Amino acid sequence: MNLSWQTLLAVGSGGFVGASLRFYIGVVVSKNFPNDIPLATLSVNIVGSFLIGILIAIFLTYTPSHLIKLFLITGFLGALTTYSTFAIESFFLLNSSLWLGILNIMLNLFGSLIAVASGYKLIELVLTQN
Repeated sequence: MNLSWQTLLAVGSGGFVGASLRFYIGVVVSKNFPNDIPLATLSVNIVGSFLIGILIAIFLTYTPSHLIKLFLITGFLGALTTYSTFAIESFFLLNSSLWLGILNIMLNLFGSLIAVASGYKLIELVLTQN
């Protein structure tokens, strides 16, 4: 991979957009849906997984520039999804409540897998219709 200023700009600007959206979603979800389970983290992980499924399915048919892929996948989705936050939140939940910790892990894991498969299959279906 070429580490050029264009590459850094693509990843960095995608990261800025993804991190900003993640922060916004976190505030809105936490404010409107207070819960023992960190729903803000769960929601960005599921949405991010759905979006990566869509993008990868599209990229297998239509090949965008390398910079667009870096912007969207590495930058935007890398900053939007929060698996490091998920890990520490799950660790603390497991320490305080085994049930809530396991529930959080299962919802994030299976919700993300279902979302990525749904996004991928949705685009696969749309593209085969054309």
